[in-house]
Amino acid sequence: MRSYDLLRLALLVFAAVTFVVIGDTSGKLLTGAGIDPLFVAWTRFALAALVLLPFSSLSLKELPYFKDWRILLRALFVVGGISLILTALKTEPIANVFGAFFVGPIVSYILAVLFLKERPSISRTVLLAIGFAGVMLVVKPGFGATPGMFFALAAGTCYGAYLAMTRTVASTYRPRFLLISQLLIGAIVLTPFGLRLDLPDLDISLSLLVLLSAFGSAAGNYMLVLANRQAEASLIAPLVYTQLISATVFGVLVFGDWPDLFSLAGLVLILFSGFGSLLAHHRAKKVA
Repeated sequence: MRSYDLLRLALLVFAAVTFVVIGDTSGKLLTGAGIDPLFVAWTRFALAALVLLPFSSLSLKELPYFKDWRILLRALFVVGGISLILTALKTEPIANVFGAFFVGPIVSYILAVLFLKERPSISRTVLLAIGFAGVMLVVKPGFGATPGMFFALAAGTCYGAYLAMTRTVASTYRPRFLLISQLLIGAIVLTPFGLRLDLPDLDISLSLLVLLSAFGSAAGNYMLVLANRQAEASLIAPLVYTQLISATVFGVLVFGDWPDLFSLAGLVLILFSGFGSLLAHHRAKKVA
């Protein structure tokens, strides 16, 4: 890939993850106002499915695909990841939550080696180990760890399993089907929580935040689908680490949350791991 194309791809991915952060910032504001994280998760899936369904090109012949256990399990993993990260955001700074969440690529890599028989790379293993060290600095296990950070770690673990499941079905199903399937299944699974009798009393400002949470996430995920059509997943994945930049900026501007020294060092290590993976990928392609 030419340098110009790589730059354009990087900007697209950065815009995508920034939209995701906007959605999660809105979700944090909602949970901070007393809205149940599961209700926020349900509105995110339901509204995104409603908006993107007309653009999904979903056909009747694809409906039986929803019975594929891989499609169902993949959707359940992303439902768990989003529900858990919204729970974590209720009490934790947004940059720290995303730092812990980036245990996901490490989980995905381990699962791919163990179950998908992918060959491990020494350079990527070292870089992911550095990223894991960064995650541990953010989470601070044993010295200052909080329940919210463990929710963030659990969210990242679900996301890593979701990435691994995506690899198993990526060559079988088209990208827009994969996106709409996870949205529809997620909306159905979370409907019992979204339609509880004790529905929250949403005023205009909270209603706008619900819409921003759903549409920010939907726009970001759709842009990631577009990015994945332009390049392989191994190139997209390191670029997603730029999400930490957006998360830190929004955390400071919206909530006044400055990372402490340990968290800041951890975020830097995670970013180094991500960009190091990108550089290693670029060099490997040149050699090939």
